[in-house]
Amino acid sequence: MLTIPCPFCGPRSENEFMHGGPARDVRPQDPAALTDEAWINYLTTQANPIGTVTEKWWHIRGCGAWVTIQRDTMTHAIADPADQTRKSR
Repeated sequence: MLTIPCPFCGPRSENEFMHGGPARDVRPQDPAALTDEAWINYLTTQANPIGTVTEKWWHIRGCGAWVTIQRDTMTHAIADPADQTRKSR
């Protein structure tokens, strides 16, 4: 089980969070200009790297903040929480 550092609530169990997926590049500015294949790839294709990944987690059963963390995919150790958070309430 992961212990995720929330900037507002402190270290919390992953049971309080919902995984938001990898922190990726920004959404295409004009999705209508993309081919169907390019749009489907953007929505569904995610890398599964070995090593450190940057992920978004939503503190759904807590303060409601979006937390960006860096997690090692081999050990699940959280390296360092990023400073980017957004209050969703």
